[in-house]
Amino acid sequence: MSSFKDLRIVDNFYQTSAFFPMPTVSITTVNEDGSLNAGSYSLCFPYYIAGKDCYAMLLECRNTSNTCPNIIRTGHCAINFITDERETFREAVRLGYPGPSAEKMADFKWRTEPGLADPDDPARPPVLSDAFQVFECTWWRELEGADRFRPEDIDDGYDGPYNDFNGLTSKYGAHFILRIDKILMKPRYYDAIVDGVKKTDFPPIPVDYGYRDSTNFWYTRFPKLTKPVAEPIPAPKEVDLASIRFAADRVDDEVKFTDEALANFVKVPRPFLKTVLNGCVAWAKENGVTLITDEHVKIINDKRNQEKQQRR
Repeated sequence: MSSFKDLRIVDNFYQTSAFFPMPTVSITTVNEDGSLNAGSYSLCFPYYIAGKDCYAMLLECRNTSNTCPNIIRTGHCAINFITDERETFREAVRLGYPGPSAEKMADFKWRTEPGLADPDDPARPPVLSDAFQVFECTWWRELEGADRFRPEDIDDGYDGPYNDFNGLTSKYGAHFILRIDKILMKPRYYDAIVDGVKKTDFPPIPVDYGYRDSTNFWYTRFPKLTKPVAEPIPAPKEVDLASIRFAADRVDDEVKFTDEALANFVKVPRPFLKTVLNGCVAWAKENGVTLITDEHVKIINDKRNQEKQQRR
């Protein structure tokens, strides 16, 4: 008899079906208007490590994120490795939650400075001054013909055709192979690597376990090896009904919503609102409904909850 139990593999398996320690990094990019965007990521790993004419990282992200279209447009980003102070991780959690870049960056708490790869290039984002190391990167857009993708391809996801490993890889997913142009290191850790690392030389790195339960991110502090700490996700900001109505009226020419139905969506993060509305419209068309009411939304939510329970 096995000493293990067989756990069902579902979407986001590294969080929902496993305990998987990951790095916590902040990816800085340049928005279309030239302003800074910073997004928090854990699915960022070494890719080309030896035997090539360059070194590279792999970044996996939502293609509806602020980071994705910025990388597609500019071809550049900086991977900033943050330290594990509670205040720093709290800011990382806030910046990792979906939302418009201008809204999130209005309360940005970290210091920045120019990088060293090409500080005069406006497509190169600033780096975080308080990071202990930074990888300045260029997207290898030529791989798998990913240079065909454009930011305008992404609205409420991307309908294909998809690439396998570089560029837009699914309706809501993207992979970026990022050539490392420069590795920037704070002097203390630079000296440790050059002169020989001792056990006291390791930086205070946060190790996180991802977005597991719609309530908290969990992380632990290394090398302190404390018990995992829960950091609550930000409470969703309510969207005013007029904004939801504006979006709903443009989803479909035939299926419409009552105000009572739309009131159910005031706490849905704006990047996901169109997806939710499209899901309601799809249900309405399957069931011959042209005016979605509050009662219909309850039926749709019940159906969605039942499907989630079946996947567990």
